[in-house]
Amino acid sequence: MQLIYQTNNLFDAHLVKHALEDAGIPAFVFGESLLGAGGELPLFGVLRVCVPDSARPEAAAIVSALGLDEGPADPIGDNDEAPGFLPA
Repeated sequence: MQLIYQTNNLFDAHLVKHALEDAGIPAFVFGESLLGAGGELPLFGVLRVCVPDSARPEAAAIVSALGLDEGPADPIGDNDEAPGFLPA
């Protein structure tokens, strides 16, 4: 098994899994059952999506085409052009 995607977001892990399965690549999400034990485990990188060794090149292309990690690093930054808080 090859690690193809690692995240802390269950939705993204299953999005990747379903995209890979739609392309005919078997994919497995590891770490789902560990999410409830947050006090004992690290908070990030618990969820891993893995594929068989032979499917790694094709799976990597599919995951990169999803563009999941292309968002802004700080979605609530002060440097955006929003007007700020408006009166109610």
